Order: sequence, then C-alpha cells, then structure tokens
Amino acid sequence: MALRMNTPQSLPRVLADPLSYRPGPHPARQEPHKLARRLRRQVGQAIADYAMIEEGDKVMVCLSGGKDSYTLLDLLMQLQKKAPVRFELVAVNLDQKQPGFPAHVLPDYLRAIGVPYQILEQDTYSVVTRVVPEGKTMCSLCSRLRRGALYAHAQEAGFTKIALGHHRDDLVNTFFLNLFHHAKIAGMPPKLLSDDGRHVVIRPLAYVRESDIQAYAQARNFPIIPCDLCGSQENLQRRQVQKMLDAWERESPGRVETIARALSDVRPEKLGDARLFDFLSLGARQDATRIDAGAWQSGDLPDDHDSV
Repeated sequence: MALRMNTPQSLPRVLADPLSYRPGPHPARQEPHKLARRLRRQVGQAIADYAMIEEGDKVMVCLSGGKDSYTLLDLLMQLQKKAPVRFELVAVNLDQKQPGFPAHVLPDYLRAIGVPYQILEQDTYSVVTRVVPEGKTMCSLCSRLRRGALYAHAQEAGFTKIALGHHRDDLVNTFFLNLFHHAKIAGMPPKLLSDDGRHVVIRPLAYVRESDIQAYAQARNFPIIPCDLCGSQENLQRRQVQKMLDAWERESPGRVETIARALSDVRPEKLGDARLFDFLSLGARQDATRIDAGAWQSGDLPDDHDSV
C-alpha cells in the first residue's frame, strides 16, 4: 500500500479562521456562522459526553471527500484551537483507485487549509469488481476493505483515535436496519472499541443532523467528490429505511430527533434481554426450585413439584 504524506511545518493564516477558506463564491456570512456555532456546540457536547478526545491524542480523521467527512475535519480544526486538551489532527484519505477519481482534489484542499494529511493508495476497486457479481451493490465489501486498510494504517502510524463522519441520521438508520433485518436492538455507537481491541473509533458528529451538514457543506463550498464513481448505489435496505424516516419526519417533525435521543436512554429492565437484566432473580423466592425451559415444554416437572 503506497502512502503520500504532507506535514506542514507552520500553519498558514487561514487556520486562524477556518470559515474564511472559501474556494468558490463567498456566501452570506451570518447564517453560516450561526450554523457553525450550533455544530461546534453539538460536536463539543458529543466529545465531552463520550470522552472521545483526550490529552495527547493523535486523531486520524478519515476523509472521503464527501460532505460528512469535510464537515467533521472542519469542525475539529475549529474546536482544536480552544480545546481544553492538546491533540493532533491528521487527515487520512484512502485512494481506492476508482476510475475517474480526481486524485488532486483532496491534496489541494488539505494543503490550502494547512492540515497534515496522508493519502493511502490501495486498489480495492479491482478486488470489489472482481468479487461482486454484476448488478449487485458493492458498498458492503468496499466498506470492509476500506475499514481494514484504515485500521492497519492507524496501527502502523500510531494513531490513538480514528474519527469517522457518521452523523445522527446514520445512527438512527443503522438502528432500524438492525431491528428490521437482523432481529436485534443495536446501532452505530458514538464511540467503540474495534473487535481486535486495537482501535478506538469516534463519531463526533453523532448529535448533528444530516440536513445541517448539507447546509454547512454548501455554505463552505467544500470540493465534494461524489461517491458514485464505481457505479454502485447505496443498498436497497438502507434506502428503504431512509424513505421511512423521511416520511415520519414530514408527518411528525422532530420524530427522528426523539428516536436519536432514545438511543442514549435505554432501559434494559423494560426490554427482554436476560443478559442485560437479571429477570430470573426478579421477585423469585429463595426456596423456589428453578425449572428449565425443557421441563416446561415437555411437562417433565421435578418429583417434588406439587401437581395442580
């Protein structure tokens, strides 16, 4: 896997006000600044609530070229200036060698704003197109290969946190995907430890609405790289869930926000998972004989059990 790096020795004046970087037309400033303040507040709250960033952290900000990751990097740079702890930010992009990918866009942008960056080069596109049958969505395999490459680089480069650009709507959408298609109550947590225990993944945009990110990205005029270069589209299940959530939001504005808040207010005793709550001991008499499910199903009760 090839690696291109850029580490500025001194940061240009543009970092004094990240909002001043506008490669395109200069939009009205008042509304974008109000939006920026709200987003900084939401990101700062999420970082504090989940202890996402600590003193001395080296944070790998995964940058795809989409609106979410641009917004994530931009807001973290703003918060970094006045943060109560010192931490390092490095933008990392994985060039997957998709045909037509504009490889110059991200390096040009990152040099302009003065942030250290690393470009990884790994031809996962050829792997995906070889393995996935024609007409099938590539997103799932592509995501796994990308995650593996980024995790491996984080380990080699000594990053202590991996920051991803998933937002509030992604968290809610994933919850319903798991509920409808995997029969489990699970979602996309704001902070998690990777399965191998080596990486802490954080999602500082966990409290931010996608519509606000869209508005912010437009106001900032980020050089967006579309995620359709491979010809693959988001899988049908996720699209269906998003259509459902959009319909709910039109009928009852604020419903998605209510669901998002519920994800951080879980009551195990009001559900049915005996691994999370001790239902077996709840109200049980000390002298009672515990009978397993097999006995109940077969009617084979203990000899000392009184018949009715």
